[in-house]
Amino acid sequence: MPTRAENRAELTRAILDRAAAQLAEVGPAALSVRQIARDLGLASSAVYRYFPSRDALLTALLVQAFDAVGQAVEDGAASGSGVRERFLGACHGLRDWARDHPHEYALAYGSPVPGYAAPPDTVTSYLRVALVLLGTVRDAQLDGRPVGAPTAPVTATEREAVRRISTFVDPPLDDAHTARALVVWVALLGHVSLELFGHTANAVLDHDEHFRTVVEQLADDLGL
Repeated sequence: MPTRAENRAELTRAILDRAAAQLAEVGPAALSVRQIARDLGLASSAVYRYFPSRDALLTALLVQAFDAVGQAVEDGAASGSGVRERFLGACHGLRDWARDHPHEYALAYGSPVPGYAAPPDTVTSYLRVALVLLGTVRDAQLDGRPVGAPTAPVTATEREAVRRISTFVDPPLDDAHTARALVVWVALLGHVSLELFGHTANAVLDHDEHFRTVVEQLADDLGL
């Protein structure tokens, strides 16, 4: 006979699964706890015992998405033997997961949900992808590999942000590696987002080939 904890875990999973399905149907802004409860044959009050608010449910979905894409990127990096291969594997892991889970990707990296602000305790899950990419850059720096030329100087307005990001890994990155890693991070997410949301449909004929070219160039930019 299932224990109380097992029953709670099962119902929590059912609520999250139904919420994820609704996310695909109507988007995060229209997520409805009452509709989820009706779909599961529950009273709304029963769902609120597990997730005290709609925002709490959104947060659980967000953390779930961050952890899932983080795992995909970690697994992709683990498939490579050298620093460059790890970086390329991480990039492909991100894109493959996004293509398989477009609605979860949109929640994680798309437009903010009106009226919702992710709480600070989501940061650990959010950083999983970035830490994999920064880890490859750190290892390249330890190997004495310079970032690809030309390297623009870090401006005074960027310096504080760069220094903060540099401390995410140990030992910290130097300014040049951190600044280039930030550019690559934005370029990678921007490329995946544009493809996923259909904005490159008339410009790119073979998205797989184009993505391979893009991430090889990003690896060159990082000096990998």
